[in-house]
Amino acid sequence: MFPVARAALSLTARGVQRTAVRQAHRKHEPNFHDQYGNLVLLGGAAVFAAVWGYVFTSAGIEWGLSPVGRVTPKEWRE
Repeated sequence: MFPVARAALSLTARGVQRTAVRQAHRKHEPNFHDQYGNLVLLGGAAVFAAVWGYVFTSAGIEWGLSPVGRVTPKEWRE
């Protein structure tokens, strides 16, 4: 490995180690996801269900997918 690349990797590794040590010793402060994560998830699920519910009910889709009784054979033309 080239000396310059080796030095860059060791500097990067040292920076990562310092950051990890610094974060390990500080108090955990609640961030946005800790405070509102579940609420945002439930809100998104509710909007998703409402939109798709509206689409399915207003689209006029017939849910009887079976062709039994609807398909009638045509007469053969000879």
